[in-house]
Amino acid sequence: MLRIEEANKSFGSLHVLKDVSLSVEKGEVVAIIGPSGSGKSTLLRCINYLEKVDSGKIWVDGKLVDPKVSDIRALRQEIGFTFQSFNLFPHITAIDNVALALRKVKRLPRREALEIGERTLIRVGLGDKLNSYPDELSGGQQQRVAIARSLAMKPKLMLFDEVTSALDPELIAEVLNVIRQVASEGMTMLLVTHEMGFARETAKRLVFMHSGQILEMGPPSDLLANPRTEECKKFVKAIL
Repeated sequence: MLRIEEANKSFGSLHVLKDVSLSVEKGEVVAIIGPSGSGKSTLLRCINYLEKVDSGKIWVDGKLVDPKVSDIRALRQEIGFTFQSFNLFPHITAIDNVALALRKVKRLPRREALEIGERTLIRVGLGDKLNSYPDELSGGQQQRVAIARSLAMKPKLMLFDEVTSALDPELIAEVLNVIRQVASEGMTMLLVTHEMGFARETAKRLVFMHSGQILEMGPPSDLLANPRTEECKKFVKAIL
């Protein structure tokens, strides 16, 4: 579903991604871990062309992420992206936030978009919040609306960028439960997270990034119990 070959990305003199290569199979859940500034979020942003790699190649479901070759607008419809900040429109309701992309991007009639929006919000446990505005929702509920907005587009690949980092501790579990449910339904996922318990339980593989490179990857039980590099040992010790 996803193939990355020797991706490099710099911002000025800062080399953020250094020859990063990674493949994710259909239905696989892969969690990216590592210290802040290691390139995790930049890698996700390059996958759906929010950032352009300087060199290297990225394919999603066999399509090259390059506007010279692929329709990036169409490709992005197949990639769901949920950010740290919820990025909801504050002036419209939860159901309208979910339905908006269906209407504007997929050109669905309003009624059909709202029906899909309602089903998707019920799926993430917000069937009673359809007509609530973002400022009437908790942070966890807002993040679940954001996840529903991505799921409603029926993507082939979901990207989650530290989606619980802006939440109070008591709200984290409700968001992780939704992601866990979606994973159990066979969605291909690549997620950046500091929630090690969740990553250990949900991900098939962990990828450890440090200073723009993938230093280790493997099953969570192996990587967390027996990290090979000094950088990973230090990180695991600090976070666990």
